[in-house]
Amino acid sequence: MSTRASGSRRDSLAAAAAELFATRGYEAVSVEDVAAAAGLSAPGVYRHFADKQALLVEVVRGGIGKLEGCAVEEGTGLSTLVEHLAALAVQRPPAAVVWRWTGLHLAPEQQREVGRRTHALLAQWGARLRSARPDLVEDDAELLCWAVLSVLGSTCVHRVRIGAARTQGLLAQACTRVLAVRPGCGVAVGSSAPSPSAGGGRRAQIVDAASELFAHRGYLAVGVDDIGAAVGIAGPSVYRHFPNKMAVLVAVCQRAADRLAAGVAQAEVDGVLTPARLVRVYVDALLTSTDLRVGMSTDRSLVTGAERTRLHRQQREHVAHWVRALRRVHPELDDAAAAVTVHAALTVANDLARTRSVRHRPGLGSDLQAVLLAVLDAPVAG
Repeated sequence: MSTRASGSRRDSLAAAAAELFATRGYEAVSVEDVAAAAGLSAPGVYRHFADKQALLVEVVRGGIGKLEGCAVEEGTGLSTLVEHLAALAVQRPPAAVVWRWTGLHLAPEQQREVGRRTHALLAQWGARLRSARPDLVEDDAELLCWAVLSVLGSTCVHRVRIGAARTQGLLAQACTRVLAVRPGCGVAVGSSAPSPSAGGGRRAQIVDAASELFAHRGYLAVGVDDIGAAVGIAGPSVYRHFPNKMAVLVAVCQRAADRLAAGVAQAEVDGVLTPARLVRVYVDALLTSTDLRVGMSTDRSLVTGAERTRLHRQQREHVAHWVRALRRVHPELDDAAAAVTVHAALTVANDLARTRSVRHRPGLGSDLQAVLLAVLDAPVAG
């Protein structure tokens, strides 16, 4: 095989892997899946890549390269940069989400490489933003640039399809509004609803401990022995309360869903929900407990059967509340366009709550509310 043909085949495999990783989740994709998507057998993949992780490394590096390639000439306006990025997000959706895959699946040196390149990229965007907005300090510009990256990557977390041009326009408009936000000027976060109990006694303690461990280490890196140790029992004793580790994860996710449902019920006034109230409910749940962060950052393919179906249904129901509330503010939007915008806002919240460089930022709750309302183009009051 010629060098050119080999390179073309390698690129095709990387493109197939990127699409599968983005739509199914890394854990749910096998080398055989990638091979089938590229029209090859598994041995054909191994002629180009040692294993699935090597494919991921290629995908991540390629995605970062695509984002770096969107840089425009010095002096070009922010609007042009946003247009380039929105076009990339529609044409190559995985390029804007590759950074999410680095923490759990790449070797430390690979994580450092991607981290350096991502932060250099955001610093470049931040410098461009601060040139246009000298009122911003560096940390505020970084926050807004991370939010833009999340808006761009939001198309990989849902299956709403409304046409490339329309999606690109919605993403570009949302990014433009985000870049106009003034961090530090949001409203304070107030508790919307208490976190529903996971049960009582030892079961609740296990769910609490698992939620913290999953949030900080990742589900795959936590064992039953770790959960047991966190509550002062032997690992096998966890099985007196849960049949397996997946059942513990389901309990964490269900508690997050129950809390959101309780918050929505409390926020509804005379049968009406507003985007501002929903944003407050979501940000409160996200920042005052690790449950929602676990539920939104863990690969859902790890949950199977009826539990997966139930959690997906509850998630769709919550998104539907947001879509209806947004359409009350913007009746010109149909359900699909509103859903694309809502998913962009929720993705920003979920991403920033687990982004190391911003998640411990003072006042993150009020800033998140301001950014989410900008994505939605919704009023603060309500």
